[in-house]
Amino acid sequence: MDTVEKKLIVNSDKGNLLSELVSSMSACDRYYFSVAFINFSGLQLLLDPLKEAEKKGIKGKIITSTYLNFTDAKAMEKIKDFSHVDLKVFVTDKEIGFHTKAYIFEYKDNYKVIIGSSNITQSALKSNIEWNVEIITKENGRFIQDVLREYDNLWNMSVEADQDFIKRYEEFLKRFKNTQSTHQLIYENKQYIVQNRMQKRATENLERLRSFGEKKALVIAATGTGKTYMSAFDVKSLKPKRLLFIVHREEILKKAKDTFELLLPNEGLTFGLLTGNHKQKNVDYVFATIQTISRCFHEFEKDEFDYLIIDEAHHATSPTYQAVLNYFDPKFTLGMTATPERSDGYNVFDLFDNNVALEVRLHEALEDELVIPFHYFGITDIEGIDLSNVDIDDIVEITKRLKVNERVDFIIEKMNFYGHDGDKRKCLGFCASIEHAQYMASEFNKRGYKSVCLHGGDSSEKREQYINRLENDHDELEFIFTVDIFNEGVDIPSINTVLMLRPTNSPIVFIQQLGRGLRKHGGKSFLTVLDFIGNHNKTFLIALALNGSRYYDKESLKVAVATGFANIPGCTHIQMDKISQERILAQIDKENFNSMKYLKEEYYEFKKLNQGRTPFLLMDYMKFDGAPDPVKFIDREKTYLQFVAKVEKDDYLKKLLLSDAFEGTLKELSSKLPLKRIYEFVVIRYLLDHEEINLEIAKRQILKMVTKVDDDSVIHAFECLNQNYYDSVQLKNKLKLVQYSGGKLVKTPIFKELLTKDEYRKYIEDIVNYGIFRYEKEFKKEYYGVPHFKLYEQYQMVDAALLSNYRKIHSSFRGSGLLTNGNDYFLFIDLHKEEDIKESINYKDKFIDEQYFQWQTPNSTSQNTDRGQNIIHNTSRGIKLHLFVRKYREIDGKNEPFIYIGTGDTVHYEGEKPITVKIKLENEIPSVLYTEFIKKV
Repeated sequence: MDTVEKKLIVNSDKGNLLSELVSSMSACDRYYFSVAFINFSGLQLLLDPLKEAEKKGIKGKIITSTYLNFTDAKAMEKIKDFSHVDLKVFVTDKEIGFHTKAYIFEYKDNYKVIIGSSNITQSALKSNIEWNVEIITKENGRFIQDVLREYDNLWNMSVEADQDFIKRYEEFLKRFKNTQSTHQLIYENKQYIVQNRMQKRATENLERLRSFGEKKALVIAATGTGKTYMSAFDVKSLKPKRLLFIVHREEILKKAKDTFELLLPNEGLTFGLLTGNHKQKNVDYVFATIQTISRCFHEFEKDEFDYLIIDEAHHATSPTYQAVLNYFDPKFTLGMTATPERSDGYNVFDLFDNNVALEVRLHEALEDELVIPFHYFGITDIEGIDLSNVDIDDIVEITKRLKVNERVDFIIEKMNFYGHDGDKRKCLGFCASIEHAQYMASEFNKRGYKSVCLHGGDSSEKREQYINRLENDHDELEFIFTVDIFNEGVDIPSINTVLMLRPTNSPIVFIQQLGRGLRKHGGKSFLTVLDFIGNHNKTFLIALALNGSRYYDKESLKVAVATGFANIPGCTHIQMDKISQERILAQIDKENFNSMKYLKEEYYEFKKLNQGRTPFLLMDYMKFDGAPDPVKFIDREKTYLQFVAKVEKDDYLKKLLLSDAFEGTLKELSSKLPLKRIYEFVVIRYLLDHEEINLEIAKRQILKMVTKVDDDSVIHAFECLNQNYYDSVQLKNKLKLVQYSGGKLVKTPIFKELLTKDEYRKYIEDIVNYGIFRYEKEFKKEYYGVPHFKLYEQYQMVDAALLSNYRKIHSSFRGSGLLTNGNDYFLFIDLHKEEDIKESINYKDKFIDEQYFQWQTPNSTSQNTDRGQNIIHNTSRGIKLHLFVRKYREIDGKNEPFIYIGTGDTVHYEGEKPITVKIKLENEIPSVLYTEFIKKV
């Protein structure tokens, strides 16, 4: 047997073929690939490793084929740019297919061979179900000799991919594409259009809200994720007699009508447009522009329509929309929007009774494949650009420093190196100012790249003209340089390149700009994003934006940066060069995310995006993907309004907060955020408008939010609201809002009185709505049982008392690493002990691997005690061991939460006082989280 080592490589959260190829290329002496297909989506991910290999003088040979005409001529051309790579093509005919997928790496005294199913495409390298076997073997082994001989045979049978060959192949592909297009129409049978995951979740949630008598709901999902189809599916199941669909722009209207006609073909329904040019009012389903319906809505009966749909619902707070919405009385109203933020200060959520049927933000949209993947390359800016000492708001100075000819050449060089998907480049470049955008357009034009500058001051006609030119494959225009008008609302589906040319000053803006290119479109399979990362002291904000809002702490963020954001789903690829990575890691290390200085900066940046208006409400933070977490502001000052009053020096707020009852109510409600169980707040929300609530009504209200609830947990929630489990200090300091007696909860006189005053009530309502809305976002509609724990969610020790229906004083849940409630044992574990605290014993709490954890009991526990027996024989004794783990006890002076990794069973034990046990986890820990726990950055 001549092989040394074998392993299976699959694309999963543990790794993928791409990372295997990248690490192999960086260490080998030579490489030889033979793959049937190479397309540009896969090749782009290997460009930097190819460049590195070229710099080191590592030579390579690549064989690909013309089999099924799947290889891109563009990919071949790109490979030819590398002087150390020889490229040959196996030209196939009808008789002989070419199906090899082999990657061979030659080292000093051995070979690594990867053979399997993966071609060089983004999905084959990153996300498809693929099996590839890696074999490491000595250079004189029989197996490797066979492989190399076979490779040489193929090499000799293949033709050199010179310019002449590539040109002929490219022309053939174009002809082939033109003759094929008319025959390749897909037969679309209506009943086979199935809902995607987002649409299914939304329609199920709408169904449930309606079953409880709700009449309005809002769906928030990124542009291009299929909201119109989702609404048509809902209409299909509800079958309203008459429907009114209102939009802001006429071109969207025709598409919406087509979608409904496609999905509802045999229902005997009539469809019509109500616009400036079309007046079809008497059809069953009317598709109207707001401009037209606002002039003629009185011609309809108030209850004429059973179902009303508002597309781009963030416009619905305007007076024009309000007049229409206030007139009609449909059985159900659905709002749909990609961006719930409004520039006029009104709250879109209130309009739809704060019923959010679904919210899909960037990470979820990538996961559900509702948008295309992006390939992000973080590139260190040229040395001459120094932004280290510039205020991020000093746009004039930033513009001056970015207007450098050398930088333009550098941007073009990188752009040409990384390339783009599709034939014509269609690029948006985001600049620091109008002057910067004009400069970029002018410099690009001088160098032969057809460009224009567009900004907020330009007319909508000019905007439309440039967008149409950019979208047109036969027009020379390739670049639109802009400032911020494309952050929201402008849709250019075929954008295939985004250039980030200014320092990132907000995760929100970063996500909005990125989102401009993620719309699905026939002409592209991925978006290329080039971010020119300078040495500005806020560079780390890029990492916040890319990691999504689920980062647990500063440590997690560092691991994400160091591992190339391994948590990002699908074919999306994030790569930062070494300097950018180190720069960002150093900044994260230095930044104290809990300091007042940082919190103020975060708040002011958010206020700027809120059109400069003070964000008085917590719900304001729900409008933007990438917004800061306002609970950090609450932690700082006990209530959000106290924080705003302090930062803004706002006398009106300070005056409001002089009311002890008001401040006490805010503190009592705020202390429960973020919610880990929704029941208490649903009960409070009902009591805002009702005198009392009993168990049956409470359950009915809760079931609007979640799929199931048990009686005992609702009764426990009543008891908690009645402050049954507060200790003496809490009872003295905390205001009581409700009274529990005779199976009912009623408002206390203080709370009742407060709610009659509008200036207080709106802030109380805001905390309640925020708590519920955020809970739904993080926990969805699921029922987690008792104890009510969600896997991989964050918890504090005291949460275990609440969520296991503990009926003694809750604040006793602290201090010890082992807490119990009946048969539930809660293990709270710190992986790294503080070095400066001399522990009385040597802790050995650690992950053995993704499936096993080693834990030491408190050091007073011996095997012969009842507790000791319960731990070591937990399965036979019916004891559930729940594990909560955190990396560090505190970071930046603040106690860290624990992460729930599920239950486990003891499979081995040894020793006394403490007992060391080996626990097999019920759920194998996801690789990304495992890395986060064990990796030191």
